[in-house]
Parts: sequence; structure tokens; C-alpha cells
Amino acid sequence: MEHAITIQSDDIELAATLHYPTNQTGAAKVDCQRWPLIIICHGFIGSRIGVDRLFVKAAREFSSKGYLVLRFDYGGCGDSTGDYGAGGLDTLIEQTRRVIDYALTIDCVDLSRVILVGHSLGGATAVLTAAKDSRVKTLVLWSAVAHPHNDIVRIVGRNEYEKLPLGGAIDHHGYSLTSHFFDTLAQHQPFEQLRKFNGDVLVIHGTADETIPVDYAPLYQKMFWLRNEGQCDMDLIYQADHTYSTSGTTKELLEKTSNWLSFIQKQKNDWNDWTI
Repeated sequence: MEHAITIQSDDIELAATLHYPTNQTGAAKVDCQRWPLIIICHGFIGSRIGVDRLFVKAAREFSSKGYLVLRFDYGGCGDSTGDYGAGGLDTLIEQTRRVIDYALTIDCVDLSRVILVGHSLGGATAVLTAAKDSRVKTLVLWSAVAHPHNDIVRIVGRNEYEKLPLGGAIDHHGYSLTSHFFDTLAQHQPFEQLRKFNGDVLVIHGTADETIPVDYAPLYQKMFWLRNEGQCDMDLIYQADHTYSTSGTTKELLEKTSNWLSFIQKQKNDWNDWTI
């Protein structure tokens, strides 16, 4: 069951789609068993649909496994109101937190299993959100940006970026990217802030990614392992591009993510069965 909804974030209306678990029996629905929650954070000038409908496929796959899934458009993207990047990366983080606010008002959400899945710049946004918001318990990073300013400048093009006037904006595929937007990208360093998050993390990257370097994956894993708490696992998908655009790489991405989430939950349940 899927519902189109609108989530308010200050004066911006964020368009979203909520997927209820599709593997529930009638008895389970009546008992209101607690559902784990996945929130999908899309990347730079993306949408909740994703390239080749990646996020639609992901949400339907996860909901078939018993997850409540919420995918949304950041302000100025997809069907949401506002101008993308108007408030910079700080606004993307705050919009993510407003989506968490909304999601946690839904009955039957398991507060111990709030998961952010972030792709590309959405991966960096998920990390930065989790560092600020203790309600996030688990992170899944797909082809995550590690250096927001440098990575987005590379995507936009160095030549185009150098045309950016102070206090002005440049046009990129119809999006007006302001100097303030780029300034906020430079102010956030996921590798430094991730230490504030103590939950478990899965990092996945495609070996044929020409947009965001695959080398970021082991770096993320190394930095997460330097924390005092929480584990971090990494998986590389052979010949996958930045958006996992083939049916085979999409299937592998979703299977690896689902299997890891199940493994982490089983591990926690097994530990809870131990007594000292």
C-alpha cells in the first residue's frame, strides 16, 4: 500500500510517498506490530523516483520485507515546492529531520530501527543528519559523497563553477545554484562529523562509478571503524555505475542491503538473548 503525502518543512512543502509493509497478515495489522522504518535520501538535483526508478524499486522491495518506507523530494526537487539549494546543505539536513519528525508520528514505528538510506549527496546528507539526530539508529550509504564541495563542483564542472559571481548563481540543468549553496557544502565534512554517530553502517559502492570515486567506500569504512561504538561493513558491486542502472546491479544492491539489515537485526536479537 502506497500513499502520496506532503510534509511541511518551514515554508516548503516536501512531496513524499509512504510505503506500508506488504508482507503483513491480517493478525499482524490488528496487533500493530512495530515496523522498522527506512527513509530514502536522494542525491544532488534528484528526486524520490531516482534514475531508472531506483528508489521506487528500492521502496517496494524493502516494503515487501516488512519495512515501512518513506521516500521524499528535497525542496525544489521533484514535486516539492521551493528552490533547490536555496538554504544550502544545512537546509537539506533540516528537511531530512522534518521528514523523520513526520515519520515518527506514524503508529507502529519501531523507534529502535530508524534507518536512513542515502545515495550520492543524499549519502553525505544522511551522515550529517545522523551526526545531529540520535533518533537515527542505522545508516546505509549508496555511492556516498565524501567531500561535498569538491564532489559537487566536479559534477557541475570546474569551468562553470569559476563563473559563479560572489553572491550570485549559476545555472545547472535548470537549477539555480547560488554561491551560498556552495559555501555551505564547504562547511560540512562528513568524515569529521560521522564520529558523532554510534550506530551501525553499511557502505556500498559500484566499481564502475565515474561520478563519485569508489575509493571513498574504504575511506568511509575506515573512518567509521575509528569510532568507539558501532560497526561498519562495506560491499563493492562489480561493474555497477553511480545509479546501479542495470537490472543486475540494482538487484544486487537491494539484496545486499536487505540481507545486511536482516543480519544486523539478528545479531542484535542474539545479543539480547545473552544474560550475564
